Amino acid sequence: MELDKETNKQIQDLQILEQSYQAMFMQKQSIQMELGETKTAIEEIDKSKDTIFRVIGQVMVKAEKDVLKKELKEKKDFLELRLKSIDKQEADLRGDIERIRGEIVSKLQ
Repeated sequence: MELDKETNKQIQDLQILEQSYQAMFMQKQSIQMELGETKTAIEEIDKSKDTIFRVIGQVMVKAEKDVLKKELKEKKDFLELRLKSIDKQEADLRGDIERIRGEIVSKLQ
């Protein structure tokens, strides 16, 4: 079955969108992992009665508990905002993929 130019273009567009979706999914997983680690660090700081250290490169340096906790909360807020943004982009991309896939399928039937 010979496909017209428009259908071939839509198939190429679909492949590009699916690759973008896959890359976005990987980025989302990375952010979710970092967010989980940040939340755990905040919880551990809250539980700790001892001296707090932060790792800089391969060195552990004594840190102010309040300052470190503030920095981690800011990082957590940023990661949550980034995750919301990716969720929206992901939903938009998923909608585009489904729309193009539907158009291709209807042409092939």
